[in-house]
Amino acid sequence: MIKKIYIAALAFILIAGCKKAPVNVGPPNQYSSSTYPTTVTQLQTVLVSCYSNLRDVGLFGFDLLPRMLGQSTHTLNGNPFSFTGEMASCNLTVGDGGAQETWNALYAGVKNCNVTIYAAGVLLKTDPSVNQSDVNLIIGQAYCLRGWYYMQLECFYGEAYMQAGGVNGDKLGVPLYTEVPQSLAATQVARSPVKDVWALIINDEKQAATLLKGKVWPSTDVARATEWSAKGLLGKAYVYTQDWADAKTVLNDVITNSTKTLMSYATYHDAFNGSNKFNTESLLELYIDPNPQGGYGIYSGVANSATIDGLLWPPTSFGGYNGSIPFDGTNNQITYMGYGGNFYIHDQNILRFGYTLGYNYALVPNPKYNPAIGPTYYNPKLIMDPNYHQAALQARTNNTTDPRLYVNALQPRVDSVQFDGIHFGLVAENPMSSTYAWSLKKYSPIDFNEAANTTVVSDKWDYYLLRLADVYLLYAEACIGTGDNVNGLEYLNKVKRRAYNMPINTPSAIDYKSLTDATPAANPVSPDPVLGHNPLYYERWAELFNEGTWWFDVCRWKLGDSEAAYYKSAIGVPPLTFTDSKSYVWPIPLNEINTNSKATQNPGY
Repeated sequence: MIKKIYIAALAFILIAGCKKAPVNVGPPNQYSSSTYPTTVTQLQTVLVSCYSNLRDVGLFGFDLLPRMLGQSTHTLNGNPFSFTGEMASCNLTVGDGGAQETWNALYAGVKNCNVTIYAAGVLLKTDPSVNQSDVNLIIGQAYCLRGWYYMQLECFYGEAYMQAGGVNGDKLGVPLYTEVPQSLAATQVARSPVKDVWALIINDEKQAATLLKGKVWPSTDVARATEWSAKGLLGKAYVYTQDWADAKTVLNDVITNSTKTLMSYATYHDAFNGSNKFNTESLLELYIDPNPQGGYGIYSGVANSATIDGLLWPPTSFGGYNGSIPFDGTNNQITYMGYGGNFYIHDQNILRFGYTLGYNYALVPNPKYNPAIGPTYYNPKLIMDPNYHQAALQARTNNTTDPRLYVNALQPRVDSVQFDGIHFGLVAENPMSSTYAWSLKKYSPIDFNEAANTTVVSDKWDYYLLRLADVYLLYAEACIGTGDNVNGLEYLNKVKRRAYNMPINTPSAIDYKSLTDATPAANPVSPDPVLGHNPLYYERWAELFNEGTWWFDVCRWKLGDSEAAYYKSAIGVPPLTFTDSKSYVWPIPLNEINTNSKATQNPGY
């Protein structure tokens, strides 16, 4: 059961052709294919590594979303420590730690999938009596995940996205390993053409969909990949390579036949902080256990399925973790719900969601203050100007601001958090910002203090690797690519209607009327010349905010220059610029260049 199997050491290395008994040679954390796996149950333990690798420090375990993608897309703003300064300025060097870390983690995932596929073949040969269908389900999951790993690799490190008609197909992609290397020479692999990498990704997802066809997992195994996970990823691969006709066919199959539906707005509003796991919209989801074994998340040294991204981007609130620090609205006594002062939502995102009230509000005496009680969360001395506070609340109820702002962010002195399971506190202003100063909400601790809990330091929310709203938006793009603008616009509106808590299949007053209609990003305070009149671009940005997809959209649509102009700056780096000849592609890491004699570098590095 993928949900409940935790493995601390995942260094599965197949040893072939050994003449001595395995018990007498080799380290104990390696195994010989002649003795393991000998059962489907043992093969399942090999498969687990394909899933658990997603929690690597270089992926969803800690660094990828907050430090690398959060900075590169300016979802977040914060301390430019380690490699984040390079990411924020989109000016990486060949020794960039983030690019190296993610490369290593993604290829570890490829390796684990290849080991699983190889081990399955060994098992079938050595024991013809095993259930072929059970083994096929394992192979199908490995293919699905290998396709995901290679898609990430190609999108980060491939020289260019392939376009309609095979344009850019002969440029350099990433090295392809489809088998477990059996020698040092076999590890020296040149970069394959872009078209070959995408062909492998597409083939992997096709094979996965075939092998997993019709399988419905029980609740204990709900985190496993399915036929629809594979078909959704296949559709994404087609969109990313501008194969619009195939994309439209596959994605429509997912929409029509997967039985998946968009969450209600009430569910959606709370679907990113530990609630509503594996809901009606989830197609592929990384299961996270809040580490009941205790310890420091992925660094705890014990087998667990935790992540700790929330330590880097937590909100802040007035008051103390144990309720001992008074709240009076005039001091800087705030509680960090994780590490303090690392990353916060970039101010320009507040404007892009259409919030136009500004940030200059006064603090005024609380007419209901009771001095006999003293300053507390419920009895503050000073409060936000009631007129501004009322206008801020009205912006939510009348939908003049995109409701997804409140799914993704927390407004100072308006929103509350529960920082120890008992005590509440108003969200405090981001101390690193002099403007809007909102905190991140999506995938962030909002009802517990992650850093203060000395026995469990880990996140509790699952990460969506693919959900139906993404499929709807990909389908809309595929429709537009084939000239079917009517259906393209309708599927953009379906996603928008859900965000505005309206029936998704019924035309509404908030619908886009055309593919160039104004979006919330066209607001008069800080109009965005690109997303302001492009519903496709805006909906992908707003709906999938901080879910790890926007960087790929920026790169395939060539939005780097306009994004730099819109965000203007980031903490600790010069005014933002974008180098078109370099910045859309991460460098092939220096360690790869030094250890792989056939490796070549991307242009500009």
